[in-house]
Amino acid sequence: MWTGVMTDSPFGDDQEVAGLGARLREQRVSSRLTLEAAAARVGLSPAYLSRLETGRRQPSLPVLLGLARAYGTSVSGLLGEQAAEPDPVIRGGVVEPGRAGGWGYRRAGAPGRAMQALRVHVPPGSQDAVVRVHPGEEWLYVTKGRMRLTLGDRVHLLGEGDSAHFDSLTPHCIAADSEAGLDLIFVHTLLQSPAGDLCLGDAPRL
Repeated sequence: MWTGVMTDSPFGDDQEVAGLGARLREQRVSSRLTLEAAAARVGLSPAYLSRLETGRRQPSLPVLLGLARAYGTSVSGLLGEQAAEPDPVIRGGVVEPGRAGGWGYRRAGAPGRAMQALRVHVPPGSQDAVVRVHPGEEWLYVTKGRMRLTLGDRVHLLGEGDSAHFDSLTPHCIAADSEAGLDLIFVHTLLQSPAGDLCLGDAPRL
């Protein structure tokens, strides 16, 4: 998803991820994408992507995931986490809300793996209206609150202890359906293919 000096909450209200903007630009350039082409792949405006690359804005988790897919890398790579011998034990901690839409997350798996795991906090409200489509699989487990999961034309309400496992080529959208928001375990794969850049829906461009 790291820098040499990082906090448990890379998108904390008072902190920025050092060097993230520069890495986003480097990844885009190495992928031979113009600002306009990269922004279109992720469903952003070129102006907003430019602000991310210059460090004037910090991306939310959904945006960071979209950029990782578009550039053929991992969230860990974008955040500058150095490759090392993976530690099989990941210690717990508080997931703090970030400044971008209130999403918060904490790594729950080792970096550099084909399967990536995150602990995620989703605030209440329709903060992420983008319906996403990409190769791979996703597994979600609700630990607190209630989740509204849209899969294709169907809407599923999941409570604490419920889980969902689905093909990521199914158009999907995650939102909290409880006043205090939603906490979940999010396990996903980031398989790359030309279809992985699709992003459907009329979400507002930032």
